[in-house]
Amino acid sequence: MALERSSLPDQVFAELAGAILSGRYAPGERLPGQRELAKSLGVNMASVREGIKRLEQLNLVEVRHGNAMRVRDWRASGGLDVLIHAAEHSGTDVLAPVFEARRLLIGEAARLAAQRRTDEQALRLLDLVDALAACKDDTEAQGLDFAFFSTVIEASGNLVLQLIANSIRDLYFERLDQFRVMVVNRKELIRLYRRTARAISAQEPGRAAGAAASLASVQEARLLGEMP
Repeated sequence: MALERSSLPDQVFAELAGAILSGRYAPGERLPGQRELAKSLGVNMASVREGIKRLEQLNLVEVRHGNAMRVRDWRASGGLDVLIHAAEHSGTDVLAPVFEARRLLIGEAARLAAQRRTDEQALRLLDLVDALAACKDDTEAQGLDFAFFSTVIEASGNLVLQLIANSIRDLYFERLDQFRVMVVNRKELIRLYRRTARAISAQEPGRAAGAAASLASVQEARLLGEMP
């Protein structure tokens, strides 16, 4: 089916990435040539080349001599930057492990934060809990929730955890409406936010890790329970 005329390279990329990530093209399978793709999608060759370049950057395809393109196994060759696109086409198959990783990351970040946090970071966490407790709007609560976990990860002082969190953050902001269930009915959550913040403030690593992991676990169960 021919594509619309706006943002043609983006649309070429989206069409082909969707076909690869949904399994319509299997790893090792050869993609149609660039001229054939341009004709079937109703776009020019420049748009096809640009779309394919983005696929290469995500390690979704390998372009060989003579423009032959083979699909790569993105689970073996891809990085965290493929998460947003994979989640769109694979649903729970990707989101479940993403939020399992989020739970593990948050627990360890809280453990480190209890050892490394500054006084300013400890106070910020306690203030964010108070703001969450007073918040009546779920959309606003999402922003506060994000700020809370960002502060925990910042306080951990670990650059790798920060970079991993950035990738999960991009996925989160792509699907704010879907993830809102994670912050509704906050009575149980406030108790866990506060327990986490207090343990970090008191520099109790074990308690902080347990409380943060429990909080992330409740949110994870809510999200996956809402998904088909």
